[in-house]
Amino acid sequence: MTTLDQLLARAEQLINRIEAVLPAPLSAPDWNASIAFRYRKRSSGHGALEPVRHVGSMSLDALKEIDQQKEKILRNTQQFVQGLPANNVLLTGARGTGKSSLIRACLHALADQGLRLIEVDKDDLTDLPDIVDTVAGRPEKFIIFADDLSFEEGEAGYKALKSILDGSVAAATPNVLIYATSNRRHLLPERMSDNLGVKHTDDGEIHPGEAIEEKISLSERFGLWVSFYPFSQDEYLTIIAQWLSAYGVPPAAIEAARPEALVWALERGSRSGRVAYQFARDYAGKM
Repeated sequence: MTTLDQLLARAEQLINRIEAVLPAPLSAPDWNASIAFRYRKRSSGHGALEPVRHVGSMSLDALKEIDQQKEKILRNTQQFVQGLPANNVLLTGARGTGKSSLIRACLHALADQGLRLIEVDKDDLTDLPDIVDTVAGRPEKFIIFADDLSFEEGEAGYKALKSILDGSVAAATPNVLIYATSNRRHLLPERMSDNLGVKHTDDGEIHPGEAIEEKISLSERFGLWVSFYPFSQDEYLTIIAQWLSAYGVPPAAIEAARPEALVWALERGSRSGRVAYQFARDYAGKM
């Protein structure tokens, strides 16, 4: 073997090693394996779309005291599935009020019409363009779902999401929408110092400074905002009754559970739907 041949052989070995550690192009999963998928990035940097084998069941009828929010989300999602104009959605508000559950319920309700869901963690939002390219051209309609979304200033995922929603040359395809839930309406922390840039004109108008404008620019890119509010005591007890009934608890026992349900909420400092669900599981289990 000549020196040149040895050199070429070593170069080929080096290229193979480099290719082994470089992120591979995102490959399509078996789309028939599930109605929901999760984007996972391994420590090697390789990302993959994995089918969710056991998608948590949730029906629209099981969600109580959020009828207005339910109507808005379901209508927008039906428009999307039917190929009509529809908006990206930001669901904000009190924790445990059914934001994520409502999206899951819409998925189950419209899965037979071609609706699919891809869950993406905040840290992986930088790979959104690759995910969109992978599903482009598919006959299904995909909701890319980011749960409990919030950013600190300077995070890479913030700019990636901002670009894919509106403003990038490579826009999302017609079969993709972004649905996100957050406890923050503007997705970024808001500080008193941001107000230092506010300007007051002679006629009394207020013009926000650049810091505030930047913080609301991402949430403004979502075409539909849906707000969720803390439940009143009566609404909380209605949700308790719904869950207990679903678990087969008789009406008399449901009525008797009211005082215990209120103590349960008081101990947790919240009357959310999540707290109601947790109480119902505990109470029905004891029954």
